[in-house]
Amino acid sequence: MRRIVTIVALIVALGLAYAWLSRPKPIPVVLKEVAAGKVEATLANTRAGTVEACLRTKLSTIIGGRIEYLGVKEGDKVKKGQLLLKLWNDDQQAQATLARTQVALAGRRVDEACLVAVNAEKEAKRQADLRAKGFVSVSREEAARTDAEARRASCETAKADVTQAEAKFRATRVEQGRVALYAPFDGTVAKIVGELGEYSTPSPPGVPTPPAIDLIDDSCLYVKAPMDEVDAPKISQGQPVRVTLDALPGQQLSGKVRRVAPFVSAVEKQARTVDIEVDFQQPENAGKLLVGYSADVEIILQARDKVLRIPTAAIQSGGRVLVFNPESGKLDERKIKAGLANWEFTEVLDGLSAGERIVVSLEKEGIKSGASVTPDDKTQGK
Repeated sequence: MRRIVTIVALIVALGLAYAWLSRPKPIPVVLKEVAAGKVEATLANTRAGTVEACLRTKLSTIIGGRIEYLGVKEGDKVKKGQLLLKLWNDDQQAQATLARTQVALAGRRVDEACLVAVNAEKEAKRQADLRAKGFVSVSREEAARTDAEARRASCETAKADVTQAEAKFRATRVEQGRVALYAPFDGTVAKIVGELGEYSTPSPPGVPTPPAIDLIDDSCLYVKAPMDEVDAPKISQGQPVRVTLDALPGQQLSGKVRRVAPFVSAVEKQARTVDIEVDFQQPENAGKLLVGYSADVEIILQARDKVLRIPTAAIQSGGRVLVFNPESGKLDERKIKAGLANWEFTEVLDGLSAGERIVVSLEKEGIKSGASVTPDDKTQGK
């Protein structure tokens, strides 16, 4: 009997030892303490936005021709009205010289015709005086008056010829303007298509041809970004915005919505967006920005400070979170009532208290209500 008792006790001890050794090990989890902080309701762009220049123009000559003068290179700063490029136009210059000569010749003819007209008018007056005294016949007086009127008409015709010649000269000036490019504003030459001596071709209607000169004013920049069409009714001019750029990691720039496009763009199927434009409030904080930088915008719709909040990533479907029970070492499921939320934090209106700790490493296998866990002190945050 004593032997049997000993064997039974040994079997029970071995069973208990096996059960202890084969029990599920606690899962290391990352916990986050429920605490007060700031929560914002925000909207983000659907695709990357772009830094744009407030003033940008792509210049091309109206007609094609060989580049005779190229006074700038890429990266040059230019002033408004500065000549940038000119095509060969010796034929136009010859026409302009001819037109200028015709203006001068027409002016000389005016002098001649009008001088003759003045003399003819004087003669007609003299003949009228003689007719009044009976020294000449009526026909002689009428002939003098008719000649004076004809001479005056010739004078006026000569003046009209001057006007016509001046119009032709102005037309040649307009033609010369078709082959030259001038800077419409102070800016920077971003790109030049063509070299000295090459043939420059303007863009015909419907055919996208690269412009001869791309000119930008990089002293004024803004961000253009696409927003989902369902968010468009929530966006209005003047709303505060946070701007982040891939070129400036970890830095946030403040801005404001300056314009919301009045139409929806359908760039891709099932991807309809509304473009917005955002002004930098303090662009000097960003340093030197380049036109074309990719940018992301986050529009702040509403903000609340010093409210109970948790990481949004810790919330499961149905508004459930897993709360760590320090007494049992297990997880308890809790349903919460959420308030304002964004991709980072969610406001907790009910269901949690300050100081409680919730699981944020939901991707780990076995994480569920009732699971035994242990805080992973190496990665968890308060």
